Amino acid sequence: MRILLVGAGGVGDAIVKIAANRNFYEQIVVSDYDLSRAEKSVAWVRANRDATVAAKFVADSVDASNPANVAELARKHNVTHVMNAVEPKFVQSIFEGALQAGANYMDMAMSLSHPHPTDPFHTPAEKLGDWQYDRSQVFQEKGLLALIGTGAEPGISNIFARYAQDHLFAEVDEIKIMDGGNLVVRNDAGEEIFAPSFSIWTVIEECLNPPLLWEKDKGWFTTPPFSEPEVFEFPGGIGPVECVNVEHEEVNMLPRTLKANRVAFKYGLGADFINVLQTLHALGLDSVNPVSVRSKDGRVSVAPRDVVAAVLPDPASLADRMTGKTCAGTLVTGKGKDGSPRATYLYHVCDTEWTNANYGSQAVVWQTALVPAISLELLATGIWSGSGVMGPEEFDAKPFLDLLQDEYGQPWGMDDRDPNNPGKLSTTDSNSRRLTKGRRLLEF
Repeated sequence: MRILLVGAGGVGDAIVKIAANRNFYEQIVVSDYDLSRAEKSVAWVRANRDATVAAKFVADSVDASNPANVAELARKHNVTHVMNAVEPKFVQSIFEGALQAGANYMDMAMSLSHPHPTDPFHTPAEKLGDWQYDRSQVFQEKGLLALIGTGAEPGISNIFARYAQDHLFAEVDEIKIMDGGNLVVRNDAGEEIFAPSFSIWTVIEECLNPPLLWEKDKGWFTTPPFSEPEVFEFPGGIGPVECVNVEHEEVNMLPRTLKANRVAFKYGLGADFINVLQTLHALGLDSVNPVSVRSKDGRVSVAPRDVVAAVLPDPASLADRMTGKTCAGTLVTGKGKDGSPRATYLYHVCDTEWTNANYGSQAVVWQTALVPAISLELLATGIWSGSGVMGPEEFDAKPFLDLLQDEYGQPWGMDDRDPNNPGKLSTTDSNSRRLTKGRRLLEF
């Protein structure tokens, strides 16, 4: 396997560091619009790994906004897989570039959605990932695989859903992705500040677009942002967090393969976070349409959202200022294999203190990077295989979860809850005793 990694930001850099512990690839080409970022990631490998491992990593530059550039770089290095680790607005160009080069493709966030022009809070128009799913046959005809939505969420959340269907439930009523944490970012004065743990572009798209839901008898539909608030008690010492509906890829992905009556995604944003997003929207600062503004060099056109991104801290730089944990998980309700009502939350908790100490990454970035690294290994070894456009829920979940815990040293949790009150913890985290032992496998 020869991999072209497009993007050496926070997630791309973490993918490099995680992959440097494994040997499933022949070469990884780390590329970025800013060559110095790619070179920095490769330099880390050379400083922390032996010469044999370091020789497998090279740096290069790419303008990923043009498919031809991606294809040219992929051909230059004779890559077999293109791994997209940049913002979702580049999905289409990198996806097409991989196809032009005859390479397989993988991403963590999918092609963007577009709200319905007249009824955005009830009726979906183009959903997240629709553009990619529509091109599945082209990949199939070329014998190529586009493995999409393979990060933390979507990604491990989909894998948990597949595992629950195969091993825990006879009938699934609802699959509900529940994402929350107790992450806090502080400035140099020790004051808590607004600093999203991933790209503000993605934050705005997810949180201010109409949330997507799916029901068996209704199909896909949308609601107003931040709808259906509920308090969910997260494991790992995180505790109760109010979660709301947010637009996310899983709701478009899971109903295509898995059997359920309802699919939803909820995110624990918090009142302060929501207030900031609503203020940005009210002021028009979430807009991607350029406006003319004065500068010392004369008038320039700039998108308000780019201004917001420019003044916020880079998510990749937050590790030293962030504390707390993040939890990616999937709550599944229905009937267990014995026919009794069952509610189970399957999850992975990531602690910034540990990821920063061992990888120089904050928890959300590192957790997102972990999933594609494992998935690439499963593809390289032939345990996962396929063609066309597919999501991770279309593959056997057990090999992934076994590799996650046994080889990558990251235990995952499975918390059975009261079916009448699944938002509240009802059992002790069975994996907490294995946490230290598991993580030691990746320390250096």
